[in-house]
Amino acid sequence: MKNCMLTALALFLTIAGTTAQNTDFPDSILLAPEGVPKVLLVGTFHFGYPNLDAHKVSKEDQIDILSETKQVELLELVGYLARFRPTKVVVEAGRNTGYLLRRYDRWQNEGEPLRPQEIDQIAFRLMRQFALDTLYGCDAAGVDYDMANTADSIAFRKYLDGVFEGYDWISDDATSLRYKKMYDEDNKLSVRMNLLDYFKLSNSEQAIRRAYGAYLCGDFKLGDFNGADALALYWYSRNLRIFRNIQRIEAKPDDRILVLFGSGHIGILHQLFECSPEYELVKFNAL
Repeated sequence: MKNCMLTALALFLTIAGTTAQNTDFPDSILLAPEGVPKVLLVGTFHFGYPNLDAHKVSKEDQIDILSETKQVELLELVGYLARFRPTKVVVEAGRNTGYLLRRYDRWQNEGEPLRPQEIDQIAFRLMRQFALDTLYGCDAAGVDYDMANTADSIAFRKYLDGVFEGYDWISDDATSLRYKKMYDEDNKLSVRMNLLDYFKLSNSEQAIRRAYGAYLCGDFKLGDFNGADALALYWYSRNLRIFRNIQRIEAKPDDRILVLFGSGHIGILHQLFECSPEYELVKFNAL
């Protein structure tokens, strides 16, 4: 009897295990059999410090990317990104990148110095290393810009003014103030740390999540839905359009697309690429 009970138990466990295996999410159905392009998101601070964002970087917390020390570190960073072996490079610029390609040509053929901008310092170097002949500018404005600048903008203006009333990226709630302290510390880290180590930190999973969390406090809580609608109209819309522009790039399954954008964009783009079965997202720190 004891042997019969053990046999029955073993049979039950085998059936249960088989059933559990058969209930795995059928993700393979969504994956193209020929494979999909790989994508690497590279979130960066703006090397030229235009200070156009809500959080301004003080002069003492700005690094000189053209200094001898930082140029050595930059080559190390570019060498790390080269492990991805990009076949296409996407940058934070408009779709007409002719002026960037002319600048690249002047650097290559006329010895014009690279500017203290991430496109020059990172994208141009990767273009040269992998013999790429173009850059893909995929930046976009949000739908709020369209609404404010179309023939019907007068009809939308009152609505937009109401939605964005008080949305000034300046908030003094407890969470926003903690984010300000975090940004200040982050600026100091960029000065103290080796450039590659800093990029690994700022492109880590936790940093990406928390960076996007900054958009969900402060002005986001204006009115019942004003803050949420404002975020959707200007920021979420902009990044969805950036993603759509990247989708418009003709890519083959064996393409490897490196996306170089300001760090603030990466939270949404990371979610979009991670969820899309049409791309394989390569994590920055997995290189």
